[in-house]
Amino acid sequence: ILQTPVRIHGSGRTDTGVHALAQVFHFDAAWRGTPQQFVRAVATKLPAGVQVKTLRPVRRDFHAQHDARGKRYHYRIFLGNAGPFEAPWCWSWPRPLDWERIEAAAACLRGRHDFAAFSAWNGDEKATTVRELHRLDIRRRGRRVRITLEADGFLYKMARSIVGALVAVGAGKLEPEAIETLLRTGRRVPAVVTAPAQGLFLERVFYG
Repeated sequence: ILQTPVRIHGSGRTDTGVHALAQVFHFDAAWRGTPQQFVRAVATKLPAGVQVKTLRPVRRDFHAQHDARGKRYHYRIFLGNAGPFEAPWCWSWPRPLDWERIEAAAACLRGRHDFAAFSAWNGDEKATTVRELHRLDIRRRGRRVRITLEADGFLYKMARSIVGALVAVGAGKLEPEAIETLLRTGRRVPAVVTAPAQGLFLERVFYG
């Protein structure tokens, strides 16, 4: 379409199997038409699983990743065995969960903490594992659970690890008070599993 090699820069990486409702990327190229014309042109070349929703001009020094000020994810859990048309988009959990324990654990996670124990951090000395989790909401509707996580940034597998820890608490494999210990020590324990990728959705990227 642009008749020249184009490199795109995304707002961040997502693990294999994770979904994105509103991923953001930028690229540098000349386009003489309108943004709407570009969106329509790209739609003719993309597979069904990928859609470009909008295009907008930005300043020359804009960077989709470095200028991001935060992200919102949500995670879907199905209480029981999800059917074949829903299973690829959620985590099926067939056993009972204690929601009072889960809410107590969630209260410990909200705010500014060192989330080293909730990530697959590679130990880069230049990086920091401190993040501010602005929002951690848990909503149930029948058998469907949606956990919304919003932060100024997410470490590698942090969102899925938080969900895994909450489920471990609800299943009785981890005490709610242990969450505070994990935040303080930065040491992960076997009870904190990484929730399956298919239940996680990147919902929004925030910019200044």
